[in-house]
Amino acid sequence: MQTSCRFISRFLRSSKHTSSPIIVNSWFNNLSHFDFLDPRNQSFFQFSSQRTNSGQVRGLKRCVLLGFVLTADDPIYYQHHTHFYSSRRNFFTRAKQIKKIEINDQHSQRAVTTALWCNFLVFSLKFGVWLATSSHVMLAEMVHSLADFANQALLAYGLSSSRRAPDALHPYGYSKERFVWSLISAVGIFCLGSGATIVHGVQNLWIAHPPDNIEYAALVIGGSFIIEGASLVVAIQAVKKGAATEGMKVKDYVWRGHDPTSVAVMTEDGAAVTGLAIAAASLVAVKTTGNAMYDPIGSIIVGNLLGMVAIFLIQRNRHALIGRAIDEHDMQKVLHFLKNDPVVDALYDCKSEVIGPGFFRFKAEIDFNGVVVVQNYLNRTGREEWARQFRESAKEKDDSALLKIMSNYGEEVVTALGSEVDRLEKEIQELVPGIRHVDIEAHNPIDLPS
Repeated sequence: MQTSCRFISRFLRSSKHTSSPIIVNSWFNNLSHFDFLDPRNQSFFQFSSQRTNSGQVRGLKRCVLLGFVLTADDPIYYQHHTHFYSSRRNFFTRAKQIKKIEINDQHSQRAVTTALWCNFLVFSLKFGVWLATSSHVMLAEMVHSLADFANQALLAYGLSSSRRAPDALHPYGYSKERFVWSLISAVGIFCLGSGATIVHGVQNLWIAHPPDNIEYAALVIGGSFIIEGASLVVAIQAVKKGAATEGMKVKDYVWRGHDPTSVAVMTEDGAAVTGLAIAAASLVAVKTTGNAMYDPIGSIIVGNLLGMVAIFLIQRNRHALIGRAIDEHDMQKVLHFLKNDPVVDALYDCKSEVIGPGFFRFKAEIDFNGVVVVQNYLNRTGREEWARQFRESAKEKDDSALLKIMSNYGEEVVTALGSEVDRLEKEIQELVPGIRHVDIEAHNPIDLPS
């Protein structure tokens, strides 16, 4: 049995607040509770209501709460309910404490961690060889590895930050943090990896001289190729797992997947392996022809390769930050469910947005079928009691009594509509588990006069 809104209004009027609290929660069956917000300082507490057999149990006479005193001069009664205050909670947690978001991204975490240490090792090797050879292409490769190491560190930080629990300032959570840091990483590749490498190659294009100790450079390139190749294999496996999780082909996941982290690692490692092959070809050309220009030319080619990778990653993360709709298949699944629900007459302004890797938000305005809503309510509560009350008020020919019953009935119908909204939201989330937030509004097809 749901407690009528009439009691809530009476309770609020009896409180000593300078401004009335705001109800922010819904009801349950036998044990029901709702939460209050004090608008003066945004403090929060919970009020509970439980049915008792006697129906004659006093409510609390006095309660010290939230730093001020809340009193009730009279015992609190409402039919067969006893009302009492429960323990204080933080307002922003509503009826339950918000837990840290669990994101299934172990594959991305593994790819980032592997790439981070591999790039650090490769950077150390290339730095030593560059000091020994003064090769322009090896300098380009060293800068490339340094940029990769810094970018993997940014991706690792983004993964960690995106798992933070929602709070007052970010009620939808921090899932988009990984998009932000992936974007910063891509900009770093473009500026430090691509830009600096191309500029250095162009500056030395006409004044190039053959690098020293090419043999050392060849050994480091071979070792780096093995290390970067191993990291690339791990990243490819992470992309495949991500694609399987979202039910997409690998090619589609690379372009439209919800988690850009593993894609960023794969493309960066792929560019690293390709860059090493270009560096090896440049050194071989210098060794066989004696023309030192092949060295800075290789540097310029590597820089352009990094630029293309950076532009691709910037676009991927830009779309994620702007806000994309969920996949068409999932959207149609939700719309088909709503259109076939008996309480729904029509749908308007249906929208969705990706708020994180595998997390979505859905919004719709619904023209409800009032007849079905009322029938469902009467089937749950029993129509005989309402029919009896209306018949008795009609016999008494008392308009005030009839209006009172009609008001009570209207309140219950509004509550029933809220229950239908809650049911639809719950079933939508069960249909597409990735939809974490559902906003359903009642649509009024009739334009009201201003």
